Amino acid sequence: QVQLVESGGGVVQAGGSLRLSCAQSGRTFSRYPMGWFRQAPGKEREFVAACNWSGGSTIYADSVKGRFTISRDNAKNTMYLQMNSLKSEDTAVYYCAASRGAMTHDLYEYAYWGQGTQVTVSS
Repeated sequence: QVQLVESGGGVVQAGGSLRLSCAQSGRTFSRYPMGWFRQAPGKEREFVAACNWSGGSTIYADSVKGRFTISRDNAKNTMYLQMNSLKSEDTAVYYCAASRGAMTHDLYEYAYWGQGTQVTVSS
């Protein structure tokens, strides 16, 4: 059974940084693309970033491009999201997800999801 566990969320002031982690178990981590999504109160879940199996290819939502960096360590079965220059509009629950096979912004292509970690940016 595939399990994804996020960590690293918290409260940070605007302009600050946080690094989220996502640890996976139950599937060969290095074979599949991974992604980060977020959901703010009253809004739909939205794509943040994704990377291919090696982390060598990445895609980002326009809203986070240049501020967030996705990466992964296949030896540790862990993916990361480094978030810099945080804004109040980045406040959301952040979810990591494991793809069925494609590196994509489409959340329906992701088969497995973590429980989410709250990120709150205070202005």
